[in-house]
Amino acid sequence: MKTLLLATALAMTAAMATTPVRADANLARSKNCLECHNVDKEITGPSFTAVAKRYKRVPNAEQIVAEKIKKGCADHWGSNVMPPAGMGAWKVSDGEAKKLAHWILGL
Repeated sequence: MKTLLLATALAMTAAMATTPVRADANLARSKNCLECHNVDKEITGPSFTAVAKRYKRVPNAEQIVAEKIKKGCADHWGSNVMPPAGMGAWKVSDGEAKKLAHWILGL
């Protein structure tokens, strides 16, 4: 019985630990971020892991990245321009931008 309880507790802990990663990857997919970005490979834009590495020791990194997600940026990463967050179904709220930034910086 104790083994069953322990196994159940471990399974629930593992599920809770991985759910935010999946949820934020799904958010990135639903907001069309993956058209230009990938977790670990450069496409049109930098990989999310490269972004995390660049901002690793930057104060207020989460706020800076969230703002870049919302407003876009030019000449920030090579010659590619990141447009502002999409319109309609792809529009990113302030909360979603913060959630995406938190996820990206945690990679």
